[in-house]
Amino acid sequence: MDNLAAEKIAGIKQLAEFLLQSDYALVLTGAGMDTESNIPDFRGKDGLWQNIDARVVADINTIRQNYKVFHQFYKERLSAMTDVLPHAGHYALAELEKKGIIKGIATQNISGLHLKAGSKRVYELHGDLKKVFCDNCGAPATTQELYEMKPCSACSELALRPNVVFFGEALPADVWNKAVAEIKKSDLLLIIGTSLEVAPVNQLPYLTAGKTVFINAEDVGHKFDLTIIGKAKEILSETMRYINA
Repeated sequence: MDNLAAEKIAGIKQLAEFLLQSDYALVLTGAGMDTESNIPDFRGKDGLWQNIDARVVADINTIRQNYKVFHQFYKERLSAMTDVLPHAGHYALAELEKKGIIKGIATQNISGLHLKAGSKRVYELHGDLKKVFCDNCGAPATTQELYEMKPCSACSELALRPNVVFFGEALPADVWNKAVAEIKKSDLLLIIGTSLEVAPVNQLPYLTAGKTVFINAEDVGHKFDLTIIGKAKEILSETMRYINA
């Protein structure tokens, strides 16, 4: 066994101990949590934003000024989500919640995979890609209508969009405030699969007075009580093995 493997195993054992000793553990997840469900990351070395100007396609003004550019990008995103399923790491977090070990998940992801895996208390900070409404009048619509670039059935404007947060928009206040309140109460915060580059979510780890654990494919240089470098699915699955032993 090499030193890196031994270090990872030691970290997983420490994480299991932290979880079993905690009274109010919370989880914060980002795109790296979903990559093993074949959803592309945005900021990784192979991320979607390597060849796309995200400030253009994911800006609220693009919907209103260049709808076709916006639509093409989100049509591809919807296609990429077809038949996507949670992986073992998502199910591990759901099991931890069922056991009462973690109290909730705040996520930057718009995939809905935490809910699909069975987690109940999920704070979707950036929205849900599969919920659609009209940016002009607010009427609800279907993903199929968005996919086919249909006009809104209520106002006839070409303005259907997913219920996600774009550049130029604020995070949903109710969800954000609930997540902040929960993290402030936590004595343990797991930060999984996020580069911590996106504000204001990157400030959440500093709101807990408890221990912080960072799980990611690569180190991002922030200081935590415990850092485990590796894939979320493997690390969380192994952690459950120690917890259930």
